[in-house]
Amino acid sequence: MKPLRPSLPRSPLPRPLTRLSALCLTPALLVACTGTEEPQVALRVALLTDGGATLRTVTPNADSSSAPVNADQPVPVTDGVTLTSLPSGQRLALTLKTGIESRSSALADPQSFAAPPFTPVCLIQTASSAARDRLLTLSQCPNGPQQLALYSAAGTLIWTAPLPTFLPPAPGTDVPPVRLAVSGDVGVVARPRLGGGSEVLRAALQNVGDTVAVVSDPLPTPAIRDLVAYNADLLAATDSGVQRLSATGIPDGVALAAFAARRYDRLWSGTAGSQNLLAAWRSNVLSNQNTQPLLVWDGNTSRAASTVTSVADLRDITLAPDGNLYTLTASTLTRYNTALGLQSGNFTPRVLLTDLNDARAVIWLVPPAAAK
Repeated sequence: MKPLRPSLPRSPLPRPLTRLSALCLTPALLVACTGTEEPQVALRVALLTDGGATLRTVTPNADSSSAPVNADQPVPVTDGVTLTSLPSGQRLALTLKTGIESRSSALADPQSFAAPPFTPVCLIQTASSAARDRLLTLSQCPNGPQQLALYSAAGTLIWTAPLPTFLPPAPGTDVPPVRLAVSGDVGVVARPRLGGGSEVLRAALQNVGDTVAVVSDPLPTPAIRDLVAYNADLLAATDSGVQRLSATGIPDGVALAAFAARRYDRLWSGTAGSQNLLAAWRSNVLSNQNTQPLLVWDGNTSRAASTVTSVADLRDITLAPDGNLYTLTASTLTRYNTALGLQSGNFTPRVLLTDLNDARAVIWLVPPAAAK
């Protein structure tokens, strides 16, 4: 097997990554790019609920004491998998079992991403780059092969890659999941390995003009519970902490001190206000606990991660340019003020929606009025 080129981009962590240019595209979110305060515009939050059968939005009031407003009419979808933010914030990417489509912040105007060349298509997961300009998705039909597809945020197909035969271990409560990450045009897959732990594969184009990526041989690693792109690095949630992926794609064995050397099962990253944040959580189901702390870190190596809340059955979070973190459990959407919380320790929770059914994903959007 020929070696992969290019390898994963490397840089010291943390590396500040400002997205002022992205925020300038969404007028009056919090602070104008000149630094002067502007009237705050409430962002819209999109949810995938009912086990992937319903797409809906809600626009929370900026006032933490007020109830949500503009809870829009739910939109039925078929076999929804997850939601992914796109760079402008004015559209979202909806992964369905049969393909990916983008929709406006009003959940209208569906535009299909390019169809992959393999059939059948059974998408089970999608991950985005730190800049949200690349989407990596995985197709895995029952008893079928695993296939990767890398897209631009505009829905253009960059490459596809069939993965080597996958022989999953017997199902169990603590078997590592399949997880994806993408940095530049390099995709990474972590999947459970026979005999324990995980194995990592990297996929990238070998020559300019290729449309099929070269996939590395699987490398055995300790169990990887999740992957995420944070600033210029890819990070892994392991049983001994949050670790950076090395150039070969395996965890480097050095836990980020901010999160200590303990197990995490989920990782998220995003920009809240002007800060690039990293969040980590251990599953309460797998740890046999009632709740587990959700931690968030601003990349400052002199500070430990802060506890936002303790939560059970956490399905997803989104870190939004309005300075808030939104958590989604199977039944409840809650907002936390990260700008205040990181300064004072008081994250000021506000329950926005309850009585949701089997909620799956949450992202932020720019309302149509703010996008004009």
